[in-house]
Amino acid sequence: MRDITETLLDWYDVHAREMPWRVMPAMRKARHLPDPYGIWLSEVMLQQTTVAAVRAYHIKFTALWPTVGALAAAKDADVMAAWAGLGYYARARNLLKCARAVVAFHNGEFPQTYNALIKLPGIGPYTAAAISAIAFDEASTVLDGNVERVMSRLYDDHTPLPAAKPVLMEYAKRHTSLQRPGDYAQAVMDLGATICMPKKPACGICPVRGACEAHTAGTQGELPKKTPKKPKPTRHGIAYIARRDDGAWLLETRPNKGLLGGMLGWPTTDWNDLPTDQEPVLADWQELDTQARHAFTHFHLILRVQTVWLPYDTLPDRGQFIPADIFSPNAMPTVMQKAYSIAVATLQNV
Repeated sequence: MRDITETLLDWYDVHAREMPWRVMPAMRKARHLPDPYGIWLSEVMLQQTTVAAVRAYHIKFTALWPTVGALAAAKDADVMAAWAGLGYYARARNLLKCARAVVAFHNGEFPQTYNALIKLPGIGPYTAAAISAIAFDEASTVLDGNVERVMSRLYDDHTPLPAAKPVLMEYAKRHTSLQRPGDYAQAVMDLGATICMPKKPACGICPVRGACEAHTAGTQGELPKKTPKKPKPTRHGIAYIARRDDGAWLLETRPNKGLLGGMLGWPTTDWNDLPTDQEPVLADWQELDTQARHAFTHFHLILRVQTVWLPYDTLPDRGQFIPADIFSPNAMPTVMQKAYSIAVATLQNV
């Protein structure tokens, strides 16, 4: 076993990244622990998303809903609108479910142990470990992509992911600090994010370089190995963007279950290989030359964009008209914003 724990903590004491939800090492040593609500919120937001993208959203959410109780009492539509643009919208739905469970079953206080946290909606093994360690200093072992990369290089392990996850977890457990588990969890993740990076790791300034077997073997750039992914399929659909004579926009709320569940957006067809017309209202729809393209986790989407102006007395079969003065494209998911950007010049200039 390579004793990197104390070395890594010494490095973190000097080089810890400042984040809106983080209590810096000196303050933690003085027994100032972070707000569990802020840590939970950050960990949910950081799933599949970069720190740079999450900072502004975290600040916005904690300003709008400063406590888990406030978030639990929020309207679903308001939370989904505030989440718009961050992606992976199931996280926002789980955020509300979890907040309401904390209020209903834990008197508005987050449980402090891994075993209790993992029972909450939307909290899996990594998130439970991160919250219990960072917020409550429980000696839980975190294993995110950054830690997997650090451990695979530290031990020069060439087992491809995802099959390597169990052995990488065992490596990570060896180094989890019993005295400062919260700081250590953040330290090892910071190391992976800022020095032990996927491409061109900065080995020259790595505090644990001397213990790294991959650095010794010169294989650090090859690790971690990954099983090749299957190519993403491409799906197709049609987005219907309609504006009424008074400037109102026709929108609909997507079903709670499924992709972009609960989000406000344009009426669309189903997304498949050969979409069939599913206009929300009978009208003289005009198809634009440009298509909206977006990459989801498991597939690519190409949306044809159709537009139309409608009379004031139009009664759509689907959706509802949103007045122009309260309509905000930023409240829609990114793919809907892309379709809006394509259509807006046409509908505003006619």
